[in-house]
Amino acid sequence: MKISQGVVRGSRGAVSAAHPLAVAAGQEMLRTGGTAADAAIAAQAVLCVVMPNNCGLGGDMLALVHKPGVEQWGLNGTGAAPVHLSRVTDDGATSITVPGLVDAWCALSEHAGRLPLSRVLQPAIDLARSGVSVSPALARTLIAQRTRLQLGGASGWNLFNQEAGAVVRQPELAATLESIAANGRGAFYDGVAARAIAKAVQELGGTLSVTDLAAHSSVIATPLESGWGRIRVATQPPMSQGVLLNMAVEGLHKLGEFPVALDDHVAIELTGAAFAFRSDVAQGAALLKHELAVDLRKAAHRSGGPRAYLHTAGVATVDNEGQVISSLLSVFDDFGSCVFVPELGFTLNNRAGGFTDGANAAAPGKRPVHTLAPILVTTAEGVLALATPGADGQVQTLLQVLMGVHREELELGEAIARPRWRSENGALLIERSHPGIQELAARGHQVSPLPDGDNRFGAVVCAGYLDGQPVAAADWRRETAAGAV
Repeated sequence: MKISQGVVRGSRGAVSAAHPLAVAAGQEMLRTGGTAADAAIAAQAVLCVVMPNNCGLGGDMLALVHKPGVEQWGLNGTGAAPVHLSRVTDDGATSITVPGLVDAWCALSEHAGRLPLSRVLQPAIDLARSGVSVSPALARTLIAQRTRLQLGGASGWNLFNQEAGAVVRQPELAATLESIAANGRGAFYDGVAARAIAKAVQELGGTLSVTDLAAHSSVIATPLESGWGRIRVATQPPMSQGVLLNMAVEGLHKLGEFPVALDDHVAIELTGAAFAFRSDVAQGAALLKHELAVDLRKAAHRSGGPRAYLHTAGVATVDNEGQVISSLLSVFDDFGSCVFVPELGFTLNNRAGGFTDGANAAAPGKRPVHTLAPILVTTAEGVLALATPGADGQVQTLLQVLMGVHREELELGEAIARPRWRSENGALLIERSHPGIQELAARGHQVSPLPDGDNRFGAVVCAGYLDGQPVAAADWRRETAAGAV
């Protein structure tokens, strides 16, 4: 693997995350002797403060963990629908599942951390209390979602109506984080916090209860793995749709040799075919027996396929002991359901909007299929964590990076930075500078050029332990950054 371009190297560790302040928090943990897990939690907590439109305490987290000498494991920090679920919507109080992020932090800290949560969460607490500058992206989202936020009870939120550049303090969120730092999961899933969450939901017609919150727990499971040439790709087990990437990787393996000039066309067709199984991802590895049909000559024009969602935030970390973590956290849509919990300072997810049909139909106490799909890639050089926001686009973006590095032999940074496409609802969105636009159009793809860096093309975070050294790289898209210590 060529890793020189756009890659930072460290001696204690490295961090790649969706925001520079999150990278700084992760680096701080590594400098003070923390593990990759400590760095990941610290970075994620900061993202909850600075990017509440994408993630927050009211949302979820999925992670994959590699530790030398220990089998890789997946942490499912997502929540289930309420046990008294009566109906499901894509928005509002009836779109909320139990928030899984906080319990996932506690599980990750217990199994792979070294520092206490009181230390790990301190950078986020300090930022929430002292104030952070509202980014242009957050300001635009606040304007776009003003009506939804008002309906969700957020008009009294300190962030509401704020403009880009304003420094905003979030004392309620700081206090919530301090309580979690001191008392762990009980500070969120029991007592005052649980009652506040249930009250906010039920006042707007939802059924999430303190019983649902108290019963929640994260799931630790073995990742799904696929081999392709000299690499192994591990994805989050169900209910993540990461298995769709496994299916595409297996499809590449079965296709064998074909011209490199067809790489984009083949990847589009493989991912399109894999998404036909999205509602069935609970089958996990059993899906890998399905053959994905690919016509090397022309586009299949499959109906349905990947949908349009843009959100989520990624964190990838590595330490000098070789622990590598790939993670994503999300509230699903912008500010999730927009249902605001004023006593605690955050909005709740709308992840129940991820229910669809068939095996993924909504039911009480059930987890929906989840778009978050972090991955770990194992090669002869070591282990690499990759993740990107973009919901259904995640599988497509990650496959493009993998093909660039392991098939076209691009440098890692080049594979992350180069122009991308995204298949969405039958159209092929593509960055204008992509050199393959005419070739793809000639094969029948409904090409729709967009400005380079449009949010729909994701924002890759990447960190790993390669050739005995911690490394990290970050996309140039969005506010993504990387750093090493």
